[in-house]
Amino acid sequence: MNIAQIRLRKPRRVLSFLCDGIALDRDESCIVESGQGLEWGTCVLPPEPCSDEIAKRMSVHVIRKAGEDDLNSYMELEQEEKKAQAVCQEHIDKRSLPMKLVDTEYTFDRHKITFFFTAENRVDFRELVRELARELHSRIELRHIQVRDRSKVIGGLGCCGRVLCCTSWLDEFVPISMRMAKCQNLSLNPGKISGQCGRLLCCLSYENELYKKGELGRRRPVQREGNTCCANNAAQGNEKNCSDSNPPIVVEAPEKKEEVSKDAVPRPPRNKRRNRNNKKNTKGNPS
Repeated sequence: MNIAQIRLRKPRRVLSFLCDGIALDRDESCIVESGQGLEWGTCVLPPEPCSDEIAKRMSVHVIRKAGEDDLNSYMELEQEEKKAQAVCQEHIDKRSLPMKLVDTEYTFDRHKITFFFTAENRVDFRELVRELARELHSRIELRHIQVRDRSKVIGGLGCCGRVLCCTSWLDEFVPISMRMAKCQNLSLNPGKISGQCGRLLCCLSYENELYKKGELGRRRPVQREGNTCCANNAAQGNEKNCSDSNPPIVVEAPEKKEEVSKDAVPRPPRNKRRNRNNKKNTKGNPS
């Protein structure tokens, strides 16, 4: 048996699927069967052999490669999702429910619609589900997600200029604290170390353990004795001088040179100026 890594459409997560007798290439589209039904997926890692024990634990598998009919169905599915999201938003506004609709997901076989929303408190949406099921003629599921999951569903670019980690490869969220930023000597301004979701950046946890151990802290230059290296080379019969292999690097601060204009006249010392002033006063006031 072979296992392939497939990225699902919504939310963008990578899962392992059994792939028996189907040759998939990287970035090739396919139809998979998951716990929710048929779904559209993209191959991230081509099929690789696995043991029988791992294959017995898995119940999801790849159905087929995506053809032209599947591609047309995929395009129609996206249009139906936009219409279903507009209908759901209309009912939410009509009832003034304290919830914010984020995204809508249709299963590929159109048997189920999932609406993702965010809310600060618990929302009673039982009548909303009945109205949507009556109007859309499908099984309805409303899933409450957090602000981090909202950024994962929507996607975007981070402050580094790359695709968000939660959208591309990050599967689980780790608790992030301000102590991590303080340990890494970063700015404690929340606006500078917060992501698109408004929470602290997930990348603060990537190197946090190394900073705690002190492996990424500031290191002082090691002082080497001048004759130690040469003595070792002479004892081993090596005539190469250590100064040739590791020449010292000396950095000198530039000297500050004051620019003197041509028209400037050098002023006399302070003591001489005082003597001149005293002479003027004595001439003006004769005793």
